Amino acid sequence: MKRFVFLLTLTVFSLCMSAQTQVQARKILDKTASIVGRKGGASASFTIKGKHGNASGRISIKGNKFTARTSDAIVWFDGKTQWTYMKSSQEVNVSNPTEAQQQAMNPYKFITLYKNGFNLSMKNVASGWQIHLVATNKNRSIKEMYITVGKDYLPKEVKMLQASGWTTVAISGFKASNISDSAFRFNAREFPHAEIIDLR
Repeated sequence: MKRFVFLLTLTVFSLCMSAQTQVQARKILDKTASIVGRKGGASASFTIKGKHGNASGRISIKGNKFTARTSDAIVWFDGKTQWTYMKSSQEVNVSNPTEAQQQAMNPYKFITLYKNGFNLSMKNVASGWQIHLVATNKNRSIKEMYITVGKDYLPKEVKMLQASGWTTVAISGFKASNISDSAFRFNAREFPHAEIIDLR
């Protein structure tokens, strides 16, 4: 009987600690999301490493809108439609991207993703905190994420697991700025020789 009471107490304690950790992790991400998701917009440098290769460049975000520029491509996303301009072929692919596709190009997508459908845990690291997210639905395109947040509450790294494997995005040089909504839409007049391919 004593053993049963001990095990029951240990289980309840573990569940309470897990719940407290989830609450703390969510508070950290809430604060990060409020900084990153400021109304006017923000920009940062990024480096992506994954199964499909590496890329680096600059990203601007405003809410769920973003534009990313690398040496090979420019991507605009206005919250619904995505335009991807490939510099080598001068082609613009127009699509309505999935959650995973948005996350692959926009490391700040986590600022809305973490709020639903993930169990959270965290640990302290030298630079701040590392928050581990595990999808409650195993069929979700993003299975797991590790988000490293600095003591300034800015994200330093986002590591995510998709069907194709792990992708790691390092983030630096975060800067708050006021960005026009037009910056997140493809402007055909700026690319008069581009061939537009509608994949929707």
